[in-house]
Amino acid sequence: MTVHEYLLEMNEISKEFPGVKALDNVTLKVRPGSVHALMGENGAGKSTLMKCLFGIYKPDGGEIKLNGQTVTIGNSNDALANGISMIHQELHPVPHRNVMENIWLGRFPMKGVGPLKFVDHKKMRLDTEALFKQLQMDIDSDSLVGDLSVSKVQSIEIAKAVSFNSKVIVMDEPTSSLTGNEVEQLFRIIRDLRSRGVSIIYISHKMEEILEISDEVTIMRDGKKIGTWASAELTTDMIISKMVGRDLKERFPERTNVPDGVLMKVEGLTSVVPKSFKNVSFELRKGEILGVGGLVGAQRTELVEALFGLRGVSAGTISIHGKPVRIKSSLDAIKHKIALLTEERRVTGIFPVLNILENTVIANLDRYMKFGFIQEAKRKKEVKESIEKLRTKTPHMFELIKNLSGGNQQKVLLARWLLTDPDVLLLDEPTRGIDVGAKFEIYSIIADLAKQGKSIIMISSEMPELLGMSDRIMVMCEGRLTGIVDGKQATEEEIMRLAAQHMA
Repeated sequence: MTVHEYLLEMNEISKEFPGVKALDNVTLKVRPGSVHALMGENGAGKSTLMKCLFGIYKPDGGEIKLNGQTVTIGNSNDALANGISMIHQELHPVPHRNVMENIWLGRFPMKGVGPLKFVDHKKMRLDTEALFKQLQMDIDSDSLVGDLSVSKVQSIEIAKAVSFNSKVIVMDEPTSSLTGNEVEQLFRIIRDLRSRGVSIIYISHKMEEILEISDEVTIMRDGKKIGTWASAELTTDMIISKMVGRDLKERFPERTNVPDGVLMKVEGLTSVVPKSFKNVSFELRKGEILGVGGLVGAQRTELVEALFGLRGVSAGTISIHGKPVRIKSSLDAIKHKIALLTEERRVTGIFPVLNILENTVIANLDRYMKFGFIQEAKRKKEVKESIEKLRTKTPHMFELIKNLSGGNQQKVLLARWLLTDPDVLLLDEPTRGIDVGAKFEIYSIIADLAKQGKSIIMISSEMPELLGMSDRIMVMCEGRLTGIVDGKQATEEEIMRLAAQHMA
């Protein structure tokens, strides 16, 4: 077989949706045995382009070539048959089945003849173990997938992609939920696949990862290709500039908030779950951004969910404006003017089958009721104002929220909670999976809210974000508070030391 310079060529691909030109004659060329990063702000067209490659969308124009031959990809089966696999950002394994059944789902090896055919479990196990040996993965074939860590599930998805003898594997935000050690393990697998001649299309917003693992980078903006460069030629600042079309001299907005007086006081808060947070005490000032740092397992999410009434506590008190409050449910939290932006917006934030209007007003329906009837004009007016105020990019308020980019979905969720007029906003990883341009917009909104006197508790696993946005940083380790430091004077080294400070 003739070896061509490019294993995959997507030439002048176009795709339109009602009111939106998602792809405008985009060309992507991927060399054999290379890691090709695909970057751009949310809404730039990256996912749409990959869905055209994998047969989820049908392009309106253009052609796809594999090793010089034009191919037609009408659905995902066509893509798999042509050696193209895609590992989606949102993993959807079958949690109550074991590892090998998840890998071979829909194509189990069979034995027997005629109607008397049965699944050949022995062959399935041998094939799975051979696959793991090839990829140097240490995973038990009989383990229930629901019992495994996110990184293990990610590895299983990679193994599944390889089992199709794929020559092109698309990885969409593969490290969004991984720790540092798990990222290194993923990179080892990627380098091994590259050495075997497999091409990886790698989508990520994490600049440092891109520069470390990729050979070439293609950047998109507003549905168009801006260009392709060798990774060695790029810097983080250059990537940001090309992505957003302007220089971002400052990654964080100027903050003019002035924290003043204690708004919330938490004393000795302890979870009902034995190995969760224990004896946590802190104060939150009015107009303050209190960052919360820590490693995986620090119990940060569990803490803020308890403050919002989603998790039970066995001890401790919460006071707001100097008065003790009992928060047993989210309704109690909302009554006490507390709002929570959850970590997984697609799972516990948005209602994907509802439009922007419905997603925005759903936490505050009583606001629009009068004499038993919905005040439709008031709903539309306030949602229109929130779209304009937060600069949410959408054709109209009746667009399904699932069709928006991650950054714009996050803006709708912020608008939802701002309509409840909260005093305290709990933000759990507010910029996860969001590009650098949209991050700056979210940061600006957070800074403006603090200036207005809102008090914010912000969990973040990104060190620059914690240091760049926090007035103070509260650090946790294994459910315990290990220190609170001034945001202006804090260093990465100090935060990491506190995050790893195991306590008896």
